[in-house]
Amino acid sequence: MSGDNFGSVTEFILIGFSSFPHLQLMFFLLFLLVYLFTLLGNLLIMATVWSECSLHTPMYLFLCALSISEILYTFAIIPRMLADLLSTDLSISFVACASQMFSFTPGFTHSFLLTVMGYDRYVAICHPLRYNVLMSPRGCACLVVWSWTGGLVVGQVVTSSIFQLTFCGSNEIRYFGCHVLPLFKLACGDNVSTVSKGVGLVCIAALLGCCLLILHSYAFIVATILRIPSAEGRHKTFSTCVSHLTIVVVHYGFASVIYLKPKGPQSLEGDTLMGITYTALTPFLSPIIFSLRNKELKEAMKKTFLSKL
Repeated sequence: MSGDNFGSVTEFILIGFSSFPHLQLMFFLLFLLVYLFTLLGNLLIMATVWSECSLHTPMYLFLCALSISEILYTFAIIPRMLADLLSTDLSISFVACASQMFSFTPGFTHSFLLTVMGYDRYVAICHPLRYNVLMSPRGCACLVVWSWTGGLVVGQVVTSSIFQLTFCGSNEIRYFGCHVLPLFKLACGDNVSTVSKGVGLVCIAALLGCCLLILHSYAFIVATILRIPSAEGRHKTFSTCVSHLTIVVVHYGFASVIYLKPKGPQSLEGDTLMGITYTALTPFLSPIIFSLRNKELKEAMKKTFLSKL
């Protein structure tokens, strides 16, 4: 397969799960359950925040935006993956592959929203008297819009850069979806190295930049908490950050495995398992962590749903 990317490449073959022929039915059932629970968990959070007036605050507005990004992210990837697990036709058209890659955009939005949530915690703990001014409804709406805009811009830059390359040789993508690194391995031409470095820089800058901003917020948060005289006061204040901090560790822990792993020969099985961990498990764990670690949200869920049973 050679020549111009649009002229010669009409489809790719997704072979991510071909190394697990006897486990595909089990994977289908497992990932179907994970997907359904991810949808249910995020929809429950959104419904609870919508119906409970006491949760109409900036932190829960950002949490709803985070739930929307997780629903869109999993919807773009997992249904196609589930279909492939039951199908013998693993082909995906060039245009559909490009569309799927752009659909990874909510993953970048997720990072921006986690950064905004870290800023919200910083303002609430370090500048409580100015919280209503700094986190006004208009200001919060702008932060959400900018998070989605940032994700769309990064997604567009990455997708357009990759699909302007020429693809030749094998058309088998050693992954369960159209992702950055597997597609670079199929590209050819003098500009592949340059584009690869540019895309890598954009992805790492987005992830690392957000991570550093979150760390910056928590540095001030920790300094403020340590100045609280009572142990009970320190514990109560820090407990408002635990769920967000846990999600940050999970999100960036899995993302670093995908984007910052050292170069070298990688097995198909290892790439697939690491990728599915980030794609399926992170959105699955997020509503569980927020529901279990956030006492206010947990009580609101009991009040909203269990009282009606």
